[in-house]
Amino acid sequence: MEAALALCSLAVFLVVAVGALSAVAGSVRCVDAARELARLAARGEPERGRAVAAELAPSGARLTLDVEDGLVTAEVSAELVRPLPLRIGGRAVAALEPGAAPP
Repeated sequence: MEAALALCSLAVFLVVAVGALSAVAGSVRCVDAARELARLAARGEPERGRAVAAELAPSGARLTLDVEDGLVTAEVSAELVRPLPLRIGGRAVAALEPGAAPP
């Protein structure tokens, strides 16, 4: 009886641990994608930035780009697990470079 309870507890712990590692890895990917999108958009290459960010971000991620007061803000978010309403994301800000056209 105790062995069955211990095995169930171990299985639950492993599922939670793998889920937490997956969330951290996805969050890092979102931050990296947002950084590249903001950097390239600030240089005047928003389409290239979207392409690079789409490669770096988790599949199905949403990319948003906003320009205000000479600052480019990029946000990347993705669903962690499809059936559950959990989202992870990253945000990056870069100053628009001189001579670069706003995206």
